Amino acid sequence: MGQPSDTYNIISRGPEQTRTLGRRTGKAMTRGMILSLEGDLGCGKTVFVQGLAEGLSVPETIYVTSPSYALIHEYPGRIPLIHMDLYRIEDPDAIEDLGLYDILDENNVVAIEWAERIHEALPPEGITIRFEMVNDDTRNISMTAYGLQEVNVLRTLRE
Repeated sequence: MGQPSDTYNIISRGPEQTRTLGRRTGKAMTRGMILSLEGDLGCGKTVFVQGLAEGLSVPETIYVTSPSYALIHEYPGRIPLIHMDLYRIEDPDAIEDLGLYDILDENNVVAIEWAERIHEALPPEGITIRFEMVNDDTRNISMTAYGLQEVNVLRTLRE
């Protein structure tokens, strides 16, 4: 990613607050945006993406799950959502086999769990979201925007 343009820090006191942050983020997103989701197992990344899907108007009848084994899930919505989970990827070169570059060139919103494994392959614009566990329920969530449209998303979240 490029130089950070803006950062927004949030404390989530449970899964519903994390889901709500995702929903609000989804409502503010525009086509072609990339979210890099970073943090330990069980820290709330998938819960955030579930909210993101709601904000992107993915139908309620579609259940959003972590694509840990499939690696990629696609969901229809106001803007299509591509959800990637790179936990099982050890070789960054394997990303090319997944069609990452084609996905990033499309007019989707792309949410990538464990994105820190492929930072060098991502474009300079995007939003990095770092989830840190404080305790069983509380998370520190830090959102850093790279790019003008991405900064606008964080401004919308602050309102």
